[in-house]
Amino acid sequence: MPSILTDLLEYNHIFNQKLSAQFLRDGDKSTEASLKWFNHILNAHHIWIHRILGKTPEFNPWSVHDPAYFSDLDDENYALSLLVLEEHGLDEIITYTNSLGKTYSNRVQDILLHVVNHSTYHRGQIAHNMRENGLEPIPSDYIMLRRQE
Repeated sequence: MPSILTDLLEYNHIFNQKLSAQFLRDGDKSTEASLKWFNHILNAHHIWIHRILGKTPEFNPWSVHDPAYFSDLDDENYALSLLVLEEHGLDEIITYTNSLGKTYSNRVQDILLHVVNHSTYHRGQIAHNMRENGLEPIPSDYIMLRRQE
């Protein structure tokens, strides 16, 4: 398995799990916007992995899930991501149709890097939204994970 992508997917999973726990802990204090973005993180990851695996996704980009299932959805995304790393070459080209019906082709490594980058971007939006609403977001920069080691 490629080390950097494995590390980045692990980072993504760890902080998605921490954020899942925070949403459960904060309960009704979580804003609609933050919940919407986190659902989108989980859904987009799900969709990209299913594209690589040649399967039909169960969710659309903006499907809404109960926060009680966030952790389980992220666990499944992470497990399938590791499966992709085992079963697909990083330079393998995946052809897929996006949600607007347009067809594209990209390498597996580029798709997986996009998944992590996309998640990081939206976790930043969530952190900003939480601060604006009096909540303390978890620090989720990649280096925070490495500092804990």
